[in-house]
Amino acid sequence: MNKILQMLKLQQQLNDATNGKGWEHGMTKHGKLIDWKRCSYLECAELIESYPWKHWKNIDAEPDYENIKIEAVDIWHFIMSQALSDYKMGELGTIEELADNIVNLPNFEDFKAPHIPTEKNHYEQIEVVEELMRTLFCGGSTEKLVMQFFDVAMQSGLNLDSLYKLYIGKNILNQFRQDHGYKEGTYVKTWNKEEDNVTMQRILDEEPEITPKALYTKLEEAYPA
Repeated sequence: MNKILQMLKLQQQLNDATNGKGWEHGMTKHGKLIDWKRCSYLECAELIESYPWKHWKNIDAEPDYENIKIEAVDIWHFIMSQALSDYKMGELGTIEELADNIVNLPNFEDFKAPHIPTEKNHYEQIEVVEELMRTLFCGGSTEKLVMQFFDVAMQSGLNLDSLYKLYIGKNILNQFRQDHGYKEGTYVKTWNKEEDNVTMQRILDEEPEITPKALYTKLEEAYPA
């Protein structure tokens, strides 16, 4: 199974359902401007906040790698959305061709391999995230964005398999949010004193082979009345 292609197809479906057909033109069905790069660099900033980078606060703390992984998956949603938009609007090819180009990137084999803990210190890891942000600000190519994301993902503790697992979880959670009033502002994000991300992660840990449909059902069962 081509996991990159599967994720791209799921992201296309989510964007079609959430934003309406033709979202690649940069506008939602409600007339809201879409800026995937802004979405991505703000998520990068949230990821950086999971490192103890502040010299005046919690100076002996360790990075929150569990949250860093979740933030990396959020970035991946937006990087894929940018890539899908670039390919459609630039007439660069189909989703299948985009997936083929991604799996042929120079660092994809490293990303596909079993995860190896990074030797970079906290500040060096932050610099890798900031390289991705610079590319987002300066208009780098789709392929460069994806390559730099893979570097961020690997140092965050993810490889292709673990990214796929978390992405499927977050994709279903995003669908669940949309179906339960996220856009209208009525969605409840904290369930029994923990964020919905944490609940979703716990379900995945307890049932690693759970199907997307079954995960959605489990979220419905856990959602506060």
